[in-house]
Amino acid sequence: MPSMPRNDPRQYDDLADQWWRPGGGFELLHWLAAARARLIPPAASPGAVLVDAGCGGGLLAPHVAGKGYTHVGVDLGAPGLSLAAARGIHPVRGDVTALPLATGSAEVVAAGEILEHVTDLPATVAELCRVLRPGGLLVLDTVNDNALSRFVTVTLGERLGLAPAGLHDPALFVDPRRLIAECASHGVRLEVRGARPSVAGLVRWLRPAPAHNGGPLGRIVPTRSTAVLYQGRGHKAEESA
Repeated sequence: MPSMPRNDPRQYDDLADQWWRPGGGFELLHWLAAARARLIPPAASPGAVLVDAGCGGGLLAPHVAGKGYTHVGVDLGAPGLSLAAARGIHPVRGDVTALPLATGSAEVVAAGEILEHVTDLPATVAELCRVLRPGGLLVLDTVNDNALSRFVTVTLGERLGLAPAGLHDPALFVDPRRLIAECASHGVRLEVRGARPSVAGLVRWLRPAPAHNGGPLGRIVPTRSTAVLYQGRGHKAEESA
């Protein structure tokens, strides 16, 4: 096949068999999904909606299945949405810069490993905050914009096989200060913290033939530094009386 430009979303269609392959190219995304879910509390009311923006193959689903949400996944790729639907997610085909969802319809919006792929960050943040109800929770994780994160994620990560080649365009990486400001402009006070993969998990994953029972080889753990990978959590301001 002819090579695609970096960050071309069609690459995910070609890599659809990796979403749920144990130890495959998307192994790290499973760890991130589990870590993201730990930031999401149980639903406070029956029928509460969780919008999973850029849901891919639905990796968040097993980690929030018992929390009481109606899980809605939005993504551009039909192959990924099909996999997500098979895991109980309500699939919606759409662009995160123009979510085809009603304003204030979600108690929780999750944006996992999507912000470093969008070409219009302000529009994406505006949409994430728009569909969030007042008092609702935004959770996210993304990649910082600096030389170290570009080296770790692209140069080193692709060389070691921690990320499929060409999936990231480092020009789109997101400075947390910019993200905090964008969220604040839409009434969401975002707090961020650093995160990193467990060293033992990385070692297991990098073995030529990792032996495991289909479960995750590692996990994401918090760290003080946001230099490479970071998580964000924030609530949308309540409407004034």
